[in-house]
Amino acid sequence: MIEPFDDTYFMKKALQEAEFAYEAGEVPVGAVIVVQNRIIARAHNLTERLNDVTAHAEMQAITAAANFLGGKYLKDCTLYVTLEPCQMCAGALYWSQISRVVYGAKDDERGCAALGVKMHPKTKIEGGILEKEASEILKRFFIQKRNLN
Repeated sequence: MIEPFDDTYFMKKALQEAEFAYEAGEVPVGAVIVVQNRIIARAHNLTERLNDVTAHAEMQAITAAANFLGGKYLKDCTLYVTLEPCQMCAGALYWSQISRVVYGAKDDERGCAALGVKMHPKTKIEGGILEKEASEILKRFFIQKRNLN
């Protein structure tokens, strides 16, 4: 029997957020933060809408989760994000002391692993969950963007 609340289930929720970003003309990255199989934060990129380079999906989700929990630390929480976090987001995740980060598509140019950015020593990180789907929405977005310019 398949566990209904597994990594794939929650990554699908993050992909829904990425679709919202796509429809809004934002780089389609989505994120959810989960604690005890409950989504406590949903977010997607808002950099264009807010005219803010720091408004990445992860940053929005961290803020929403901290507000929900009433504190700045995200211990016992898991972030599901459709794209490997950049160094800025990895730094914020480090300071949040999040327990686990699960991402879909790898970012070979700007991802935290490629840039050698370390997560908090207690944070576990895992990639490749629904990687094909996460990569596909990004490819679709940038193809459309190039065709419009």
